[in-house]
Amino acid sequence: MDKELCKKGEPVLHRKLDLLLRTGQILMDSSADTSRVRRNMERAAAYLGLPEENLHIQIDYYMLTVNLSDEYHSYTKMRRCAKHGINMEAIQEISKLTWTAIREDYDLDQYEERLEEIAHRKRNYSDWFVAIGAGFACGGFCIQFGCDWPAFFYCSIAAILGNRFRMYLNKLGSNTYANIAIAAFLSTLIAWASTFISRPEVMAYIPEALRPLFLSSTPWHPMMACALFIVPGVPLINSVNDLLDNHIETGLVRATNTVLMIVAMAFGIALAIKVCGIDNFVHNLSMTPHHTFGEFALAAAISAMGFATIFNVPYRLQAWVAVGGVIAVCSRNFVNLGPSNGNIGLDMGLMIGSLAGASLISIINIKAVHLLHTPHQCITIPAVIPMVPGVLMYRALYGFIGMTGVVGELTFAMHNMVLGTLVLLCIAIGVAIPNIFMRQWIAPNRKRKLQAMIAERKAKGKFVDLDHVNA
Repeated sequence: MDKELCKKGEPVLHRKLDLLLRTGQILMDSSADTSRVRRNMERAAAYLGLPEENLHIQIDYYMLTVNLSDEYHSYTKMRRCAKHGINMEAIQEISKLTWTAIREDYDLDQYEERLEEIAHRKRNYSDWFVAIGAGFACGGFCIQFGCDWPAFFYCSIAAILGNRFRMYLNKLGSNTYANIAIAAFLSTLIAWASTFISRPEVMAYIPEALRPLFLSSTPWHPMMACALFIVPGVPLINSVNDLLDNHIETGLVRATNTVLMIVAMAFGIALAIKVCGIDNFVHNLSMTPHHTFGEFALAAAISAMGFATIFNVPYRLQAWVAVGGVIAVCSRNFVNLGPSNGNIGLDMGLMIGSLAGASLISIINIKAVHLLHTPHQCITIPAVIPMVPGVLMYRALYGFIGMTGVVGELTFAMHNMVLGTLVLLCIAIGVAIPNIFMRQWIAPNRKRKLQAMIAERKAKGKFVDLDHVNA
């Protein structure tokens, strides 16, 4: 029986429920998937001495609810989750805290202090560092689509400026979806302006020795990748994870939010294309790359590390995230590409390739999480984000927006939408493999460890006895 609870009664119990909700809120606001939120909350409840048989936890996208009740008592608390940013370091630190609090027998003040320190910790990367990282990540995407290295830098510059402006608008508190549309519009406009640099009349003013640095043979490719810093890869993967784990309502809310973000991005890009009078962006621009696997690997590492800055992945994990990106993208390309498109590989298509790449790094990371002492999500998602088919999705939306009744327009838009959706599903399934197929082998060890800790705490009288709350 919890001696402190006997002395102070309901106030201590209410505080414990508040701490449990705060733990879940930080995880939800950091974009943890629902299964992870539940596991961590259940572990926190074990530390707080809240008996599992009397505890009920409801996790929704915008609201967390906990109830502790028996035949004669019922205590319910709720807390709203409204931020929904992405903070992998916070997810990692909460996971560590819930284990450490049990092992080292924290008091409530220590636990609350650590919670608030995690919640208010300054992010690892400054705004400009994130903008630059995201910009080069988009440049890496552009290489994956077949651009040359001058176009890589044009794409990166356009993405850096667009992303930094979106971050500025977010701080002003303006509408999130409007900010996405504006950032996509600005990035696409800058990428379009960069196409003029490769024109002969402009090259004539550049010293001949410097022309190889500025002349691009793929000047239009930056327009396909310059806004991909907006692609909501984490919400996309989390939504599929939630749906596969039977958290249907939360998964559908995440999916709806994701679709709105993609629609906002597509609107900004489509508006820029209309303003610039471009008519070859959707139909004529090839996305088949012809780079060496070394170039693919470098671009993948850049993209993975760039997205890791957006997700606030700890510095110490950046090197492994880069390796993971290389493994995922190069294995995807080897399975996807082949003789039919002038490349080396198995020629099995984008869907099978994406599933293979995501599955391979996800399985490797099952072991890596124990060596790196970090959750699977924190090192796997940044590695697979460079495979997200953002171009296919907003090409599909632009195809629907720009319909004029020409034969084949609907087929083109539907093809891109279906292919993009299936590729996303393959990536998400690959990331979710540990939860879908291997949880039964991973979870028992953790479950036994937790049960042993709980038994020890019960023996010390650390668990709540509702019969004595009002004593």
